[in-house]
Amino acid sequence: MHFINPLFSSHLKLARRKGLDEHAHIYFWGRKNFPDVEAFAAEHKIPIYRVEDGFIRSVALGSDLTQPYSQVIDKQGIYFDPTQPSDLEEILGSYDFANDPQLIERAKRLKKQIILNKISKYNADSDRTVDFFSQWKTVALVAGQVEDDASIKYGADGMTNLELLQTVKKHYPDRYIIFKPHPDVLSGNRVGNIPEEEALQYCDEVVTDIGMGSMLAAVDEVHTMTSLTGFEALVYGKSVYTYGMPFYAGWGLTTDREQCSRRTRKLDVDALVAAVYLLYPRYISPQTMQQCEAEDVIRELKAQKEALEHSWLLRAKFKTHNTLSRVSQKLLSFLK
Repeated sequence: MHFINPLFSSHLKLARRKGLDEHAHIYFWGRKNFPDVEAFAAEHKIPIYRVEDGFIRSVALGSDLTQPYSQVIDKQGIYFDPTQPSDLEEILGSYDFANDPQLIERAKRLKKQIILNKISKYNADSDRTVDFFSQWKTVALVAGQVEDDASIKYGADGMTNLELLQTVKKHYPDRYIIFKPHPDVLSGNRVGNIPEEEALQYCDEVVTDIGMGSMLAAVDEVHTMTSLTGFEALVYGKSVYTYGMPFYAGWGLTTDREQCSRRTRKLDVDALVAAVYLLYPRYISPQTMQQCEAEDVIRELKAQKEALEHSWLLRAKFKTHNTLSRVSQKLLSFLK
């Protein structure tokens, strides 16, 4: 796209001093609002794009300031905000998947690679075979989220993790309920923690150190507000219940508490995978730092995961980087 000599700025005056004019393109991170910049853009007919991490991101957490290997650039809105259209929603609502069999075949192969290698958005937790002692009950995974995340604000009306757990327990008391907190919350970087003793009033187990791929292979269904875990569960062929309006809801694949009037089309999982992993994001190679394809990132993330598993030195470097990042962020926050 346009990222030629990008200039970074925190406010309009600084951006104008750096050269912002009517020939520029403006990029906002996520759903952040900059009213003065937006007014300036409207006055001068400057396009605005919104940027966010993609769906296969990295081994380590984004909140630990690790480089993302995929991002999305959206000219209409952003995928996690259902209050307005987005490029992803447009693709899902109008792309002619039936007349692109090569894309669908590629999506099917990609889906197999994701399941085989247990690839998720983040890939730091260990992968292993999990067998929950559920007494033959339906095993339901409740996916915790970062509670001040924009996807919760715009897509789930500010619902909390505790409210989600309580709702699932109330409406599905016969399930064997497992709660998995979000890794950004467990790291202490973001908000949304539920003390384990309180969580266990509404679930049967709390799981913190098992990779999401291993979890999805072991459960029957997923309950979520807007988490990407719900989409990943569809990739694994699981039943998904949504309590907000994530990008993958409203297309006939999930059981949804909320509705979006713009989403009237019925899709299958392969079309969803094609749109979400292949048509919407762009990828950068962890090795070459050059633009690449989703399949390349999966292959290289697999190699990174295996290297971490087999090298104590790499694991030590990994933990040291994360610890330093968290300490420095907390120090900067305190100084502000």
